[in-house]
Amino acid sequence: MMKSITRRDFMKGMLVGGIEAGSAGFLAACSSAATGDTELDEETSSSSETEEVVETEETTEALINVYEPGSDNDEPIYMEALGEFYEAYQAALDSDLSVSERYAMMAIAEAKLSESGVASCYSTSGGSYYLRKGTYRTVPYTLWGSDDDRVWNYIVTNEMTSAADYSHLQTLWNECRGTGTYRDELRAYLTEQGYTFGDTYSTTFTDIPTTWDILASSKSAVSAYVCHTIEGLLQYDSEGYLQPALATGYEVSDDGLTYTFTIREGVEWVDSQGRKVADLKADDWVIGLQHAIDTQGGLSSMALYIDGAEAYINGETTDWDTVGVKALDDYTLQYTLTAPCSYFVTMLGYSAFMPMSRDYYTSQGGVTGMEAYQTAIASSTYLYGSDQDHIAYCGAFLCTNATDKNSMTFEANPSYWNAENQTITTINYLYNDGTDATKVYTDFQNGLMTNCSLNTTRKELAIQDGIFDDYAVISYAGATSYMGFLNLNRQAFANEDGTMVSPQTEEQQELAHAALSSRNFRLAMAMAYDRATYNSVSVGDELKYITIRNTYTPADFVITEEEVTVDINGTATTFPAGTYYGEMIQAQIDADGYPIKVWDEDTLTGDGFDGFYDPDNAMYYLELAIEELASIGYEVTVDNPIYMDVPRRTYNDTYAQSAEVYKETIENVFGGLVIVNTIESSNSDEYTASNYGNDYGYEMNYDIQFNSGWGPDYGDPQTYLDTMLPYGDGYMVKNCGLW
Repeated sequence: MMKSITRRDFMKGMLVGGIEAGSAGFLAACSSAATGDTELDEETSSSSETEEVVETEETTEALINVYEPGSDNDEPIYMEALGEFYEAYQAALDSDLSVSERYAMMAIAEAKLSESGVASCYSTSGGSYYLRKGTYRTVPYTLWGSDDDRVWNYIVTNEMTSAADYSHLQTLWNECRGTGTYRDELRAYLTEQGYTFGDTYSTTFTDIPTTWDILASSKSAVSAYVCHTIEGLLQYDSEGYLQPALATGYEVSDDGLTYTFTIREGVEWVDSQGRKVADLKADDWVIGLQHAIDTQGGLSSMALYIDGAEAYINGETTDWDTVGVKALDDYTLQYTLTAPCSYFVTMLGYSAFMPMSRDYYTSQGGVTGMEAYQTAIASSTYLYGSDQDHIAYCGAFLCTNATDKNSMTFEANPSYWNAENQTITTINYLYNDGTDATKVYTDFQNGLMTNCSLNTTRKELAIQDGIFDDYAVISYAGATSYMGFLNLNRQAFANEDGTMVSPQTEEQQELAHAALSSRNFRLAMAMAYDRATYNSVSVGDELKYITIRNTYTPADFVITEEEVTVDINGTATTFPAGTYYGEMIQAQIDADGYPIKVWDEDTLTGDGFDGFYDPDNAMYYLELAIEELASIGYEVTVDNPIYMDVPRRTYNDTYAQSAEVYKETIENVFGGLVIVNTIESSNSDEYTASNYGNDYGYEMNYDIQFNSGWGPDYGDPQTYLDTMLPYGDGYMVKNCGLW
């Protein structure tokens, strides 16, 4: 028996992993660079007593032995540092687990990730002051996918929204959620208050997409722009509920393995000039998923849920017909999964599940098959995705201009299937390289920006102009978690073009590698880092705690659906129904005896406090690390300190100051036993080339960096934790210098 789900059923809402799909959140990027302008209760640090965590001499020697400068022994390095996480995470992927058991086991794995000290979260993507003409939650705000970047039905006003009216809209949203009436109620209220409405959305950008092929990259710097040109099967609305988009409905088989979608008829693919190139068909999703895998652009992990896809990804077969995505006819699409997946439909707003016109792709030199694709892209005849004029459009907008370092313009697609409900007809992106901290504010005041984030400099201007108190609002924290990554296997000590050269001697490089092999040293670095002071540089003292996040997966991302009992260090531990993910992470950390706080029982969150920073604990772990290093012949003193390189953006005052704050904090806590070199970059290209812009771990030019974040792609913690897998499967592991 099949269950048919249509638009009315969608409006009832969907439970995904214990929480309602899209029940919270504002930003849903995948891999993200910290930009400072992304949209997205003060607590003290943990007072837990420090318990000694001692590694045996044999373990220490093994760690150091694989940490030779320039070593490419990624597997042993990974397993020594993240082996406990990997083992626990593999157990969490057991298909026999219930959804709640799965969450508990993933929480245990995430605890092991926190305890490794390899990567520690420091910030959310939101929690900043904003001035706005954009209204509260009239674009999708789901935590995952790219729907929140689709501004086609954003409601913007011509006047700046007051803080009082914005607060009223927040209350109104809570009252209307689930009724389908919020947008109408919002318009009525704002009209009554004297607001008028616009049809243009304007914001900033730093670089045009590196590719216009949305299936060839998992970077938000691509999907955030190209998503305007395309649409998926389903789409979240502004009240947080899934709605039909290019699918008018779907059915799920009783065994949960087969999803059959009815494709909307009459939708056209057009070129950048709005000229029809093909009809939209179910087959466009078949070739779309194959192309996402063929490009090897970081989206393949999303396909692992599809039957037969893993064998194709691994090269065990080149026959795409063995993969469980089929066009049963022109308007019937079917996915067959490897196992029931409670969150499968939450994945459908992500790039890997976007359609692609087979006819247009072929006309641009496109081919299928991984080897054939690699050959094709090296030829002059392959044009697909090379710019905005070499893709087919089925979304709400056509890109009419894309000039690097200048501007991008998107205009309404006259063939868009849902044009009658479209409120934004023009999107303007204006170039901003970050060198002028006041430019966004000035542009906002001159009517060139829809919203304006207020860093400390802009905030002072708003205060001086007398608009801060009446108009500044605080953005939602968001789902993107920004991490500080330690480079476990550093091989680059300058960028490929010779910029950002490390001052470390060979002896200092060797000592840094040896130190980073020690869990005690990594934890010392995490606990010496004053996140609140670091964040205050960009958001000010009032918001410095609000922006702190302590877990990679947000602590309130999922909750258990029923009571669950799992083993924690040999003790059967029961969590009742309704237990938050972060609470289970904390249970494992407490059992392991680490002085780390990631969950606050009073506020029911893992945000808003610094659960790592503690100078006494930091010094305690550093002393243990120094003892380890001494036992294998490395002496650490004030005269022979450990040097750590961190990139510093000299072209941006805010980020430059942040790097100095980090340096000062570390050196003060450790009394000169650890010295931070701030390696200067004179422009964004140099900076990006040292970290976020690289594809492989061996290219990473730093010992620690703070430029990479991850937002969810679907409604399960796996969307975060998968990024830390070894063997090139984990997208973020490259930030640790691996693969």
